[in-house]
Amino acid sequence: MTSSAPRHTGFGPLPVIAPRGEFDFESLPSLQAQIESAVAASGGVILDASGITFADSMFLVLILTYHRQTDLRVVSPSPRLTRLFSIRGIDAVLDIYPSLDAAQII
Repeated sequence: MTSSAPRHTGFGPLPVIAPRGEFDFESLPSLQAQIESAVAASGGVILDASGITFADSMFLVLILTYHRQTDLRVVSPSPRLTRLFSIRGIDAVLDIYPSLDAAQII
């Protein structure tokens, strides 16, 4: 379900981050720091979302912000996260891939 052409213009593969657990207002700063570090180093990031068990609206704001600013590829969102994306309609906006291999082939 890729919604737009990836914007990565650097050389080499994008870094992958694979956060685990719940993400809300209190836990988002660590995820934000990981994303910022990856983006600063390579111009984009692959977010392996398979281990995210809970996400609130602040998580969605963070993901959408980085989607607008850089090449953010979301891989294998957990069923709970997939449902949240669908309910909010952002599954049609994000670059979502079924596997890490699929996200890296560009």
